[in-house]
Parts: sequence; C-alpha cells; structure tokens
Amino acid sequence: MNRLKRDDVTLAFQEVGSGALPVLLVHGWACDHSFLAPQLAFFGRAHRSVAVDLRGHGMSDAPEQNYTMAGFADDLAWLCAQINLERPVVIGHSMGGNVALELAARYPELPTAIALIDSVILPSRAFIEALQPLAKALKGLHYLSALEQASSLLLLPTDSAERKSQLLASAAKTPQHVIASAFSNHVTEYDATAAIKACCVPIAYIGAAAPIGDVNRFRKICPNLITGQTIGSGHLSPLEVPDQINPMLERFVEVYAAKGENRPSASPKDVIEVDVGRGENLGVRS
Repeated sequence: MNRLKRDDVTLAFQEVGSGALPVLLVHGWACDHSFLAPQLAFFGRAHRSVAVDLRGHGMSDAPEQNYTMAGFADDLAWLCAQINLERPVVIGHSMGGNVALELAARYPELPTAIALIDSVILPSRAFIEALQPLAKALKGLHYLSALEQASSLLLLPTDSAERKSQLLASAAKTPQHVIASAFSNHVTEYDATAAIKACCVPIAYIGAAAPIGDVNRFRKICPNLITGQTIGSGHLSPLEVPDQINPMLERFVEVYAAKGENRPSASPKDVIEVDVGRGENLGVRS
C-alpha cells in the first residue's frame, strides 16, 4: 500500500497498471480497498488503476471528526492532484458511489465519468425511517451486533458466507466513530439531489437484487442515467459477481468515458446488459 499525508492524516491507496484513461476505485461504508480487488485487477490490465482506503477506513488514519461525503470527496481530489491521476473514471461501491457523486459535483473538471454500484441514492422516507434505529444503535455499546443484523439484510441467502465474514471483519476494524458518522452522512442525513443536478459527466448506476436506491427518481433528475442490474447477488456484488460487474463497467467506460463526452445523449431508457451465463458484454440496449 502507498501512503500520503494530508494535514497529518495518512491516506492509503493501492496502484496498479498503466494507460491513458485512469480508473479510481472507491469502496463502501466500513469496508476498504480489498472489496474492489476484482475490479482493480480487471482494470489494471489496461488502465492505470487506483483503489483507495477512505479516511477512517482500512490503512488510512481515523481522526475524531465528522465523516461526510464532501470530506471524503475533498480527500480524493487532493490525492488525485498529488499522484497526477488526471480525469479518472471514478467507480464507487455503496457509500463509495455517494462519494463519487459528490466528487463530480464539487470538482466537475476532475472525473471523466462516474459509476455507482448499489449505492443508497434518493431513498424513500419509509426507507430512511426504517434505518433510524440502526443509525442510533451504531452510536451505542452494542454497535457490532447492530452491524451483524444489518449485514443480513444486505446479502442474499445464496451469497457466499465468506462475504458476510469479510464485511463483519472489516467493520470490526473500523472505529465506531467512523462507522456511526459515515452511516448517517450517506444514508439517513444525505440528500443526493443537489449533487446529481451539479454532475455534468456520464453517470452509471448498477443495482443489486434488492434495490436500495430509487433509480426512477434518479432518472427524473438525470434523464440520461445509464443503468444496469446484477442477477443473483446481494450488496457485495463487486466481490460476489465480478463476472457481471466488470463487463458492465468496461462497456460503460468504452461507450461513454473513453469518448470524453458529457452527459450521454442516448435514450433515458438505456440499460447496459450482460449475459450472466458467459459474463459477455452485450452492449447498450434502448
């Protein structure tokens, strides 16, 4: 892992590969760069690819502070400047998608395109209210028990038991003040509307089997949103079904990001499809 210090806070990241169009991978809540390891290996074959440990996560420092999407985005913009990572495609899983969206809104000239994988975007009021007890429990003494219960809701019964174990092990290593703050700031107290409106680069959203983002509301704000969905996978789809995730991301990069276009002009109903049997990219269909 590489490390740089920003205002005495160590930020860790892993870098592989080379190529003209770089890729920046941003993990989710209570996770670290290893949760996007299949994507780092995949894109590292033809692109300069960087996977970060967000502040408070993994091997990065975890100072006592408020952990906001804007703060994470500022760290990423700073890191990109330090390592000369110019115009990357930013791919974020879960909370990492919220961070990618905030990065595109705050630094419109930085990303070439962004892709969100099963991120909580524009959730319903009922969804937020249902998660308020969890947000409260994460601040309490038995927060790890609350995390274990929550993990069961994110994963399918058919998902590998190894995924749940990896998630819980990562969460146990993440300081409680980070877990509690980052959860509220990307779920119960976060409204993505302004960031979506400010984003002027191509956006893709790839959902999982159980929707946690309101794609219809998302598309009303961003009519040219590109969408996809995995089959037979819960929330940890980048690890569980990389054979589906990677071709969809690759096609998104090829069709939209590599051309350097702004908001794509394709039909609002465009969907990126993958033949899940062969993991073969079938392209974009309206």
